[in-house]
Amino acid sequence: MIAAALLFALSIVAIGAIWLGYPALMLLWAGVRSRANVPHLPPFRAAWPRVTAVLATRESPAVVRARVANLLDTEWPADALDVIVTIDAEAAACAPADLEGTFVRADGSAADNVRVIVGDGPGGKACALNAAVRIARGDLLLMADSRQRFERDTLPKLAAALGDARFGAASGALTLGGDGRSPVHRYWALEKRLRHAESLVHSSVGVTGAVYALRRALWPTLPAGTILDDVYVPMALVLAGHRIAFVPDAIATDVRDFDASAEQGRKARTLTGVLQLCRLLPDVLSPARNPIWGRFIAHKLLRLTTPLWAVLGAVSGAWLVAALLLEYPRPTLLALGVAALVLVLVPPLRRLTLGVLRWGLAMQVATVKGVLNGARGRWAVWTSR
Repeated sequence: MIAAALLFALSIVAIGAIWLGYPALMLLWAGVRSRANVPHLPPFRAAWPRVTAVLATRESPAVVRARVANLLDTEWPADALDVIVTIDAEAAACAPADLEGTFVRADGSAADNVRVIVGDGPGGKACALNAAVRIARGDLLLMADSRQRFERDTLPKLAAALGDARFGAASGALTLGGDGRSPVHRYWALEKRLRHAESLVHSSVGVTGAVYALRRALWPTLPAGTILDDVYVPMALVLAGHRIAFVPDAIATDVRDFDASAEQGRKARTLTGVLQLCRLLPDVLSPARNPIWGRFIAHKLLRLTTPLWAVLGAVSGAWLVAALLLEYPRPTLLALGVAALVLVLVPPLRRLTLGVLRWGLAMQVATVKGVLNGARGRWAVWTSR
């Protein structure tokens, strides 16, 4: 019974250290360290830096038009902003003719500062992004996805962070729609606080792909098939000596519903991309080359061990309960009965427990899929988002 208790405690401590201990350490470190002096963009400037917004997409014309309209609805001067819509080459054969060349708004008028191109072959998001960046005119690149919406001040706030020459890229914050009480909302709330703390210490480990900006001159050409541009790009910049900012009030909103099955697929793709990144940028694993090596390991790689700790906890927990039943049958049965009765009689607690179990199982399945994809070298998992 002692062995079962020790193994169960070890699994709980390990999971707690990965998901709560590391974030707590970063928040503490950020609190005692002097914060980065990120300048604010003044309301008027003699010369605003030119920005090119890049939208890589496989979405329908209606979705693309709505997203472009949102990108243009900003406090940034219109004459210092242009948009490139880059259609994934794999989906280009299905793209309607009016989405190639000159961009046509929903009302039929042409948008002179919006250009539509087809991404490089063989296709995929990385090749689409490379094609857009190659012809971009902006000093800054604003990277966006199709389904989110920016606030009018999102671009100015990201550009303000890049006013500090130490920073090569700046990530905004993704806000999810819904009631805010699901596990995915709680996960993103923790993730945003962690990324902000990391950026105050040195650099955020990755950026939010749906809302980030960087200096065009620093763009690292993405290898074809790269899954996570939003980790490859910032880590390449970190390895080159730049810092990555996180701007919590530069907001992108995603109003879609995120159920456990959909999030499982997204998470499996993301975790596959983390393992692919270690192959594409092996220097991220080098303490001598990667100034945020420890944070990368803790934030990205240790989380992949969660299913192992969860299985150990489940097996040792069952072993412990069985041992208690053999040695203390009546108190153990009474405790189990009381716990079951509480779950039955308290609906909010029951819903919370079932929700956590459902989401927890989905995320562990996603992690296993991601690890298996990485072990097999199966990288073709990019989908529209």
